Amino acid sequence: MSDHLPEYPTLKQILRGLNLSPRKGLAQNFLLESGYLHQAIAAAEIGPADTVLEIGAGPGTLTARLAAVAGHVIAVELDDRFLPYLHRTFASQPHVTIIHADIMATDIAALLRDVTGQERPVYKVVANLPYYITSALLRRLLEAEPPPTMAVLMLQWEVAKRIVAKPPRLSLLSVSVQFYGRPRLVTKVPAGAFYPVPKVDSALLGVDSKPPGRWPYPLPGHFFRVVRAGFSQRRKQLPNNLSRELGLPKADVVALLQSALIAPQRRAETLSLAEWAVLTKLLDDRSLL
Repeated sequence: MSDHLPEYPTLKQILRGLNLSPRKGLAQNFLLESGYLHQAIAAAEIGPADTVLEIGAGPGTLTARLAAVAGHVIAVELDDRFLPYLHRTFASQPHVTIIHADIMATDIAALLRDVTGQERPVYKVVANLPYYITSALLRRLLEAEPPPTMAVLMLQWEVAKRIVAKPPRLSLLSVSVQFYGRPRLVTKVPAGAFYPVPKVDSALLGVDSKPPGRWPYPLPGHFFRVVRAGFSQRRKQLPNNLSRELGLPKADVVALLQSALIAPQRRAETLSLAEWAVLTKLLDDRSLL
């Protein structure tokens, strides 16, 4: 690893050399503008002591830049067309490990343990995500044991805005991410920065993981049972949703909400995570979950 960044081949040079084009079936949109790759690395605060899991290495444009600054790069790629090029390109860099896998079918923590030899690996994640796996992969990352200390992800702009939303615009997705981590918008990335050009803009989103002691509630399963019930029909007020989904009399739910200092006419998107935690504790204390 050098102290300065070398010249890298451009994305289109790599694709032309391999006679490859992005696969629509894998929702592949590769970054053309290298400045955003460097912003992702800077946002993740990558240094020589860091192990980095890269999800979706593709033609290796981000992989190469990560390899220049990180102690260990574990690059996961599903598309086997890129594997020979990736293995050839990084053959002389033993701190880069190329893995052929579907990240959605992979035990992330087990993969990190196998590669690093550490029982509780400390790692960061940098990824350019296909839009269709964003929510599911975020959950897998944040619920992994151990989770990454930090993740910097390229995802759809509108999804990123939903994730960092505050009451009264929370969603099940934003509550799920904010329970386990502290999300932050790094920068907006215009559609024209990608090849092929997607229909929507993207964003770099940073998520700093919270240790369990900083979670809003110590029992995630109980917490999310209540939250999912509250969001089951977004246009309905909380007593209707909670009564139906938790199997409780509506009058009892109204009384619980009042005990939690939550007005019964409110809807799920208006509640803070702290309010969800108070409500979950009241239900737990009464053995109603």
